[in-house]
Amino acid sequence: MGRRLATAVHLEHPKTHELLILQPGDEPDEDVAEAITNPDAWEPEEVTGDDQQETPTVTDPGPEPEPEPVPEPEPVPEVEPEAPVKPAAKTRARKATGEQ
Repeated sequence: MGRRLATAVHLEHPKTHELLILQPGDEPDEDVAEAITNPDAWEPEEVTGDDQQETPTVTDPGPEPEPEPVPEPEPVPEVEPEAPVKPAAKTRARKATGEQ
């Protein structure tokens, strides 16, 4: 069984050069079919049980889920620098007591 046309085709027979008008559903001879180069003119080929190959089924996974928000790290408390220790101030109390 030959391929079937999906659309009407106007062409010149490759051997007899007569004008041919082929209708949708027609199955032209092999030499005429070779002259029809537009792939859209043909019906999709039917797959028979012998020719049938297992093809993986592709399913639409749908839209990608939104990524979960990344939690912000907790702020590290700022550590205030320690003030330098000042040496103890000399007091005048010694002088007042009379010590020298």
